[in-house]
Amino acid sequence: MLHFVLLIACAVAIYLSCEWFVNAVEWLGERLNVGRMAVGTILAAFGTALPESVVTLVAVTTGATPEAKDIGVGAAMGGPLALATVAYGVTGTMLLLQRRKRRAAATGAPAAEPDGTAAEPRPEQALGSERELRRLAKDQSWFLPVFVVKVALGLVAFAFKPVLGLAFFAVYAVYFWREIRGDHEEDAEGVELEPLKFQPKAASPATWAVVAQTLATLVVIFFASQLFVHQLDAIGPMLGLSASVTALLLSPVATELPEIMNAVIWVRQGKTKLALANISGAMMIQATVPSGLGLLFTRWQFDAALLWSGLITMAAIGYLLLTMRAHRLTPGRLAAAAGFYVVFGLGLLAILR
Repeated sequence: MLHFVLLIACAVAIYLSCEWFVNAVEWLGERLNVGRMAVGTILAAFGTALPESVVTLVAVTTGATPEAKDIGVGAAMGGPLALATVAYGVTGTMLLLQRRKRRAAATGAPAAEPDGTAAEPRPEQALGSERELRRLAKDQSWFLPVFVVKVALGLVAFAFKPVLGLAFFAVYAVYFWREIRGDHEEDAEGVELEPLKFQPKAASPATWAVVAQTLATLVVIFFASQLFVHQLDAIGPMLGLSASVTALLLSPVATELPEIMNAVIWVRQGKTKLALANISGAMMIQATVPSGLGLLFTRWQFDAALLWSGLITMAAIGYLLLTMRAHRLTPGRLAAAAGFYVVFGLGLLAILR
């Protein structure tokens, strides 16, 4: 019972901390004079992915056995999978709920046809203009080839493979520079920044308060996330799940919980582009930094379960990329991305049986 109570308490702590974190990181972006989209793809993504990258670093550098070090490899593969499926799926579901609430508030009960049956709902609109969807597709176009190379390297062995880890760091450095220096004129969403929670009465908070709130919330997110994962590890066997299934199926979702919470909060505030940018930016970090560490310090050899996770991640991103490029990405289609995680779970159970 204690594990369930702690699990709920950690989830609440992560959500509340993310509320304060997104509030602080938007002010941090204003102080650093970066584009609105870069706030999501770089600042927010880097902040929430940093604790996970540190955990991966510790696992691959201090593991006493190759098997212990391979925990870091699993984390490097599980993070992108959870983001590409669950995080996008939750964001799409939140958007559907928001639209339904706005529609109900604006029109009341659904209109009826002359025969008394309910009127058909209007077709969903795409998430943004064609230009905005091309912008979102560009992030996925960066991620997919990097991830394909990452998976391919897990299937082969050669002497200089560890050195390629440095190339993954270089790719993220280029992405980082592109986002910071890019043209962000289209990023403004016309939403004023909410008062900083550390200084709620200040129209323009002090820089020290912005930095302090950012760092303090990151510390809480880090420790609450780690405790959340530990509770899942304990609860999994109670539910009849093996340690392998818990580690590969539940733990990745737990480690990406801060990114998911950020997306939920930004969608609730009407800042959809920031929510999507946070996920795509976190995916680029997860595709490069933990992978680079894994290549440098582990064998980077994939078993069937890791290969399956890579294939499902590529399928999910391919699906999203096609809908974005066709200007057909709607909240419903975004929510459908979560279905890929269900497919992963069913395949994983078959593999580990």
